[in-house]
Amino acid sequence: MFELRAMPTSNLKNDLLSGLTVALALVPEAIAFAFVAGVGPLVGLYAAFMVGLITAAIGGRPGMISGATGALAVVMVDLVARHGVEYLFAAVVLMGIIQVSVGLLKLGKFIRLVPYPVMLGFVNGLAIVIFLAQLQHFKMPGDSSEWLSGSALWLLLALIGLTMAIIHFLPRFTKAVPAPLVAIVVVTLLVYFFGFDVRTVGDMASIAGGLPDFHIPAVPLVWETLWIILPYAAILAAIGLIESLLTMTLIDELTETRGRGNRECIGQGTANVVTGFFGGMGGCAMIGQSMINVNSGGRGRASGISAALFLLAFILFASPLIEMIPLAALIGVMFIVVVGTFEWSSLRILGKVPKADAFVLVLVSGVTVATDLAVAVVVGVIVSAVVFAWAAAKRMDCDHHIDEKGTKVYELRGPLFFGSIHSFRNLFDPRNDPEDVVVDFKNTRVYDHSGLEAIDSLAERYVNAGKTLHIRHLSVECRVLLEKAGNLVEANVIEDPSYRVADDRLA
Repeated sequence: MFELRAMPTSNLKNDLLSGLTVALALVPEAIAFAFVAGVGPLVGLYAAFMVGLITAAIGGRPGMISGATGALAVVMVDLVARHGVEYLFAAVVLMGIIQVSVGLLKLGKFIRLVPYPVMLGFVNGLAIVIFLAQLQHFKMPGDSSEWLSGSALWLLLALIGLTMAIIHFLPRFTKAVPAPLVAIVVVTLLVYFFGFDVRTVGDMASIAGGLPDFHIPAVPLVWETLWIILPYAAILAAIGLIESLLTMTLIDELTETRGRGNRECIGQGTANVVTGFFGGMGGCAMIGQSMINVNSGGRGRASGISAALFLLAFILFASPLIEMIPLAALIGVMFIVVVGTFEWSSLRILGKVPKADAFVLVLVSGVTVATDLAVAVVVGVIVSAVVFAWAAAKRMDCDHHIDEKGTKVYELRGPLFFGSIHSFRNLFDPRNDPEDVVVDFKNTRVYDHSGLEAIDSLAERYVNAGKTLHIRHLSVECRVLLEKAGNLVEANVIEDPSYRVADDRLA
């Protein structure tokens, strides 16, 4: 029904208007995440401003929005509760240093190791998380256990429905201004002139404030402090980079362009270092706001920069106006994001893709909702790797025949690595084989130390049986690394393959 589509072109007007739309949606999100982390609302707002501005200006993927996020907030709350907010600022600085280091070491490329089912699970899981986060606004003010009912509930639903309808239908008539921005303005004016009794941004917290002040986190400069903040900083850095790089991949697909992962790591890290010194809670890419931005026409860096500057302007000058915005309008915008973010086609293909891929998709979605994004992605990658290793292990096979000289020749097929060594061992029968045996590796490759050990073990079995073994078509590196079977390898400079083997002895 609803679909988020990227605008085909980018210009400054689109970037500025989409930036304004994003800034309006950032306010309640930043305040809510600050509450989750156990810090004041301005700590979240400052983080949204500084992380968004610096990332968009120096390194972030054009069109992607960064700020304070819930995935980071749930990790921060324990640190704040145990040691106070100053330790949080120190952890954010260290988090940024780790992220910059990842970028400088060019480790962002490893995002390619995330399989597509994990990516689908990530997108669907975040869509569910965004949806569930909006449900708190359907509860009675001041009572988190009682839901709205009666006229209050129907009024909220009506305003949300109006917001979603405007966003859906307005682009059919004009795309001169972003539909989400029009929806927010229309619903705000409607509530103001008719005096509807609904919750507004101001009911959450005041957003009035000044410019953030520079200060070094007030923590003891001792090793004990480092050991306190290091585990939190490492987890925050990992979550931030995973969410940012996966969001970047999603925006790449949506806009048919390509971001730069290592530059994103450096940009995010620099932003977090600065934020920690200016009293912000740190942040990373935000999939919801990024989708709003791209759908509203924001494609260049100006969209992220303008969103941050508009947010600062709200804090400094326009807090009374922003606090008038009904939460219903912002809930409607986020519901559109949920519908557009969820990969509905994944439901149709569940029965068509391999069962292992379908399981990974559902698993990652569930773990994202139950725990956090980093855990879900790591679990998904591990499960996918195990499934792949198991499938690859079953591809180890061979053909064998007796040639005119009475020599038995084994022609191997498939990868030789830790998962396939059991199948590899079962292919041979040293006791009943003839006196002369040839094992041909022309159609297989050795991938790791386990494979090398399997070859050495095979050679030892034939030697103990009093048989002569010849090994053909191994790479130079394999011949060097073999300990027991090295002298049994027939070297052929022209035909032998050339490839590397993952083995600690190379270090």
